[in-house]
Order: sequence, then structure tokens, then C-alpha cells
Amino acid sequence: MQSLTALVLGAFASYIGAWYFGAIEGNFALLLFLASLVTGLYWLAERFHFLPQRRAAAAKLEAQALQRRTENERLGVASDEGGELAQAREKLLMQPWWLDWTAGLFPVIIAVFLLRSFLFEPFKIPSGSMIPTLLVGDLILVNKFHYGIRLPVLNAKITEGHKPQRGDVMVFRYPPRPSQDYIKRVVGVPGDEVAYLNKRLTINGQPVATSAMPEFFDEDVMRYFPQYAEALGAAPHRMIVDKDRRGGFSEAEIGDFPYRQSCRYSVEGVVCKVPEGHYFMMGDNRDNSLDSRYWGFVPDQNIVGKAFFVWMNFGSLKRIGSFN
Repeated sequence: MQSLTALVLGAFASYIGAWYFGAIEGNFALLLFLASLVTGLYWLAERFHFLPQRRAAAAKLEAQALQRRTENERLGVASDEGGELAQAREKLLMQPWWLDWTAGLFPVIIAVFLLRSFLFEPFKIPSGSMIPTLLVGDLILVNKFHYGIRLPVLNAKITEGHKPQRGDVMVFRYPPRPSQDYIKRVVGVPGDEVAYLNKRLTINGQPVATSAMPEFFDEDVMRYFPQYAEALGAAPHRMIVDKDRRGGFSEAEIGDFPYRQSCRYSVEGVVCKVPEGHYFMMGDNRDNSLDSRYWGFVPDQNIVGKAFFVWMNFGSLKRIGSFN
């Protein structure tokens, strides 16, 4: 079992190493599932086989010691092996390293797996596409059950939950590369006609209400940007635009994606009809966001969860708290 365990742990280490150095495209959910499965099997083996074996060996040792002590007392011979017996018993009961690194880790791994799969998952904001709502370096929590509970790895929905609403900040699997998670704001739900023309957002022919706010200073680029409060969902949120960038699109900027025919592009911007079972996503940093305008719609099966709380930003503790 030691050799087999060393081989299993080596396989996990090789996978993580290859992922870290970019040799393969890793899947953390799959890795955590396999770790839970493997350590769970070891935990069961320890609970019902290896531990009873060690306890039986310790009991046999104590019985032999008792027999020797009884025989020595009958012969009138003094014996004092209490210390040695205790050490020998402790050594027999000690969990070997290969069980300590498998069965011993199972409670922690399965707790993380269940928490991450069905309740809350932490994410780190890697880019500025959601500025000013979320900043680079924000560590956020994502509610995994709000939109319905999904099976880990397969991402198949097993409960319905709430439907995504306009204005929700949602984490999803990036359609061109589902192994990668993205975070954007839900702008269009199934059946909506979303238009973003000349930097103005319109839903089903109705312009989304905005009101001017003080300019936002982006420390990363050392620039001020026009900032607005946008009433897209139940609560207003902030967004910024870059007036120095054009609002239209060229064919070279647009990818080929499912339901591409539902979108019309022009020098003014884009108009898209959101198909059933899909969502149109945009970043709050409207002119610095790779979103549905470029790669299309997010299918329901790609949804990961609803982002709702910044639990840490090591550069600014004032960032901690909920957001719209």
C-alpha cells in the first residue's frame, strides 16, 4: 500500500505541477472531486480495516504482556515492562504516513469540496473589466445555490433556484473556453433585445436610466473616467465609460459564436436578441471589457453562481463588504 499511495500522491503532484507551469489546462473542480474520492476510499479502508487491525495487534500485545506478568508473578520473578509496553502499543496504533496523507486529510478535503460545490466559492478578480464595482485583487464570494444547485464537474442542474435577473453580477464558464471562469453583469435575459449604441444601453427599446456621478480615478492607469449610476436591476450600480474609445465594432473584433445571426454590428455599436436559455453579459468598465458583445451569449449550463460579497482585498481593507 505504501508504493501504491506514493504513486497516487505522485500523480496528483504531477497534475498540479503541470497545471501550474502551463503544460496542461487544469480543472480544479475535477481535481477536488478526485481528491475527495481517493481520500474517502482510504478513510473507509482505515476506519473498517487498517485501524481494527492495529487495535487487534495492540490488544494481542497487551494480552501477551499480561500472560508474561502473570507467569512471572507465579514464579516470584519481578518484572517491570510498563514503559516499554506503552511505547510498543503506541507504535502499533500509530497511523502510517501513507494513511496520514490520505485518510487523515479526507475530512478537510470533503468539507472544502461540499462547501465549494454547493454553497460558496471564493474567486479573485483578475482584471479591470468590472471597475468600478469590483477592483483588481478583490477576493469575492459566489453563491453557488442561488441559481439552482448543480452537480460538481458535470455542472448539471439538480434544483431550479432563482432565474438570473438583469443587474446580477454573475460568475460563469467562459463560452469559448469553459474551463475558465468569467465575471460580468447580466444585461439581457432570454427574449430581451439588447442594444449598446453610441455608448448608451437600451433594453427592449427603452434606454436604461443613468445619472452622472463624480469621475472615477483608476489608479492602475492613473486616469479619470466619467462615472454613472445605472438603474439596470433592483438596485443601481456604478459603471464607467472611456469617451476616447469608439463605440462601434469592426468584423475583425467579433468572434464566431452560436446565435451569431441574432446580433447586428455597426459603427455605432451592437444590437442583439437574446435566445432562450442564454444571457447577455457586459462589464461595468464598458470600454474595457471582453464580454458578450465580442464572444456571444452565456448558456444556462455555464452558470457558476451569483457574486455578492468582497471578503478581502489586501491592498484596501475598506473594500470588504457587499456590492450591487
